[in-house]
Amino acid sequence: QVQLVESGGGLVQPGGSLRLSCAASRSIASFYAMGWYRQSPGKEREFFAVASSDGIKRYDEESVKGRAIISRNNVNNTVQLQMNNLEPGGKGVYFCYLNPWGMFGGKHIWGQGIQVTGSS
Repeated sequence: QVQLVESGGGLVQPGGSLRLSCAASRSIASFYAMGWYRQSPGKEREFFAVASSDGIKRYDEESVKGRAIISRNNVNNTVQLQMNNLEPGGKGVYFCYLNPWGMFGGKHIWGQGIQVTGSS
């Protein structure tokens, strides 16, 4: 079973930037989708961004608001999420995921999550 480890979280100032990374324990080339969900305080875990093995990228625009870019590297077996101009609503726990078949349906493989906190 592949394992996912997130890194790069922490405290971010309003308007600041943050880069999250997720590393897989083995090759991700056979997995169609690799991406991120976010769980904001008091809310359910929700889709945030995803990148497919054939170069398609999708975002939840209501949450992302043009402030994040996802990038996938099948050589290093990583996916990264660059977030800029963060607002207080951007805080939460970010979970990396893999899915062999699709972006949204089916059974995801999850990382343990990483916390992003914001100062007011």
